[in-house]
Amino acid sequence: MRKLIPSNTSIAFGIILAVMPATAQQQNARTPFENKNNILLGQSLPLSGPSAQIGQKYRAGANAWFDEVNREGGIKGRKIKLISLDDQYEPDLTVTNTKALLAKPNLLALFGYVGTPTTKEILPLIEKKKVPLIAPLTGASLLRKNDLKMVVNLRASYRMEIDKIVNSLIRGARQKIAVIYQDDAFGKDGLRSAEAALKQHGLKPVAIATVQRNSAQINPALRVLEKAQPNAVIIISTYVSSAALSKALLQQNIKARIMNVSFVGTRALENSLPVGQANGIGVSQVVPFPWDRWIPVVADYQRLMRVNNPSARFGFTSLEGFMAARLLTEGLKRVPGPLTREKLITTLKSIQKVDLGGFKLDFSSNKQQASDYVELTFFGAQQWEP
Repeated sequence: MRKLIPSNTSIAFGIILAVMPATAQQQNARTPFENKNNILLGQSLPLSGPSAQIGQKYRAGANAWFDEVNREGGIKGRKIKLISLDDQYEPDLTVTNTKALLAKPNLLALFGYVGTPTTKEILPLIEKKKVPLIAPLTGASLLRKNDLKMVVNLRASYRMEIDKIVNSLIRGARQKIAVIYQDDAFGKDGLRSAEAALKQHGLKPVAIATVQRNSAQINPALRVLEKAQPNAVIIISTYVSSAALSKALLQQNIKARIMNVSFVGTRALENSLPVGQANGIGVSQVVPFPWDRWIPVVADYQRLMRVNNPSARFGFTSLEGFMAARLLTEGLKRVPGPLTREKLITTLKSIQKVDLGGFKLDFSSNKQQASDYVELTFFGAQQWEP
């Protein structure tokens, strides 16, 4: 094959072209956002489709806090405006939504994206354009890589959640542990975490099977479990698959402890199961108990959720959205001088030992996330709604 060797002039011109976009992006990250009325944020999340409850609850919690900040005069006199676009928990729609949001003038940052497979697809875009992504609802390790400069995580990682789940199961003499995972980036990240957690105890999963995103078709996974007869099952999926699988296990009289990671959607999972069938099912959580008014930040959350909706129902997902909004505004208030994307990222990652009232934000020991909070909850073990 004939090779074309560019002239020195062509090489120099190519270097100029390569450098110009990066320089422009760096300049954009430092450009002050001079809109005197609004601080514009963009969000893509499921608001319809099988996973809609997760997105709807997360947005409701965030808006409860943003609305309160706006009622009090905003941030330095500027109101927060959140544009939320529906992606149905489908990556292609997330990319389309993100491109539309990035095209909006004066967009400061992206906030509160929901899900690993969806958020994964927009990481190259935000890194290239140097647009912050604040508090995505995912604990995936791929959002915690050191080379990601524009992502600020709130929640503890899935690895931390699954470590706690595995330790609890083994203390309860449940060592025949199967793993069912959603066949995408979220599930595969959880599977790796589960295998690593089990390895620390000299164990391997007794069975591994997949389910599809947004699907209740669980028969192949059920057959794997019927053959393995585990005494515990870790499900790394949303409530659609988890509820279907939990009902099938009960019907087959497989007496295994079922555990889920937080992204399952606790309220949605409970609502998807017949009365009594949820009892004993566990879910790891990354925020405090949403019905415990003795925790000051939870009392604030409950009060503000009811300001615009007196019949608002509480839950872990909306409380996480509330905490995510608190993290963002904590950063916005601390930005010195003119507000820029670069200053926002730097300021957020400098937050140390901020107590919101029973929930701490601290990047001093782990620059990849603001919180290491994880606890285990079980349906039927406590009264969910006093």
